[in-house]
Amino acid sequence: MISKLDLRKIKAISDYQFGPDITDIIFKEENQIQIKHSKNTGRIKYIYEKDKRLFTFRPTNGFLTLSLHAAIKILQDTIPPRLRVIVRTDISEFIQMGRNVFCKHVIDVDDSLRAMDEAIVVNQEDELLAVGRLKITVPYIKALNSGIAIIVRKGINKLKN
Repeated sequence: MISKLDLRKIKAISDYQFGPDITDIIFKEENQIQIKHSKNTGRIKYIYEKDKRLFTFRPTNGFLTLSLHAAIKILQDTIPPRLRVIVRTDISEFIQMGRNVFCKHVIDVDDSLRAMDEAIVVNQEDELLAVGRLKITVPYIKALNSGIAIIVRKGINKLKN
């Protein structure tokens, strides 16, 4: 059973990090949400929905990291380019394997994203490829032709939990 305080805390972080619209999408079924706490510290560690991980709580900065399951939920209920980095379709296979995204491969990106934000990497057909974190700001991603734009955390080929 999840405490109301923990749920409020997670929702507040999600509101700040992703926006209230994304929080509403993710936490549509509040009664299915489960939280796993650290055995050593007692702090929130993972957020699950029906035994599928939605987020990992990062204690170093207090933010949430997206899982592929959360990314799928967001993609189904938002229109591009919301929280997305759109890359060329011809490099989809490499990104799915968990390789980083370079600036020269980015076609479009959500202007509301900031450096170090969580992002969903999709191809031109809006198919999920990976989740990761922006390395640099959006204007630099659009302007540069070299360098890493997104550090990919997990590619879709590694979809297990």
